[in-house]
Amino acid sequence: MLLLMTLNGNVNSNTADSDETLLFDFGTLENMNDWLIVNDGVMGGLSGSRFVLSDSNTAVFSGIVSLENNGGFASVRTRAMQFHLDGFKGILIRVKGDGKTYQFRLRTSNRMDGAAYRHHFETKENQWQTIAIPFDEFVPVFRGRILRNVDPVSPKDIQQLGIMLSDNQTGEFQLEIQWIKSYQ
Repeated sequence: MLLLMTLNGNVNSNTADSDETLLFDFGTLENMNDWLIVNDGVMGGLSGSRFVLSDSNTAVFSGIVSLENNGGFASVRTRAMQFHLDGFKGILIRVKGDGKTYQFRLRTSNRMDGAAYRHHFETKENQWQTIAIPFDEFVPVFRGRILRNVDPVSPKDIQQLGIMLSDNQTGEFQLEIQWIKSYQ
């Protein structure tokens, strides 16, 4: 059964038979309002990014990453909300990239700072890809450092989803996102 999460965190059933839950499709501006830009400016950096709805009903995360002034990352993430992912095995994301390696990030608290869980995914320039990311492959991190002695991510506790570009990948970037789903 395909489920669609609404902005208030409620889940609506669709009639399609599937083991996937649609978390975000970017067919309307309304879904864009749940996303926030967080760049390295929070620590003095000079990177910049935007997250906009395209004419083809996709979200486009783009900008420039700079290492100047101790910078080096651009990101976008959801506002804190309950995703109700207990029983799911991971995340599916449909993207068209630029050949760079991005991070898909999860947070289990409603705080803007603190530990996150990341998984790197590579994109192919100007090609659509569906990327599956199992929850058990996410790594706990804090400000780029891997955390030890931290429990694995608990799907039922996930409150934020995000995408980040970092790891000394400077210059312009663009990642187009058609949808984000969870899978069983």
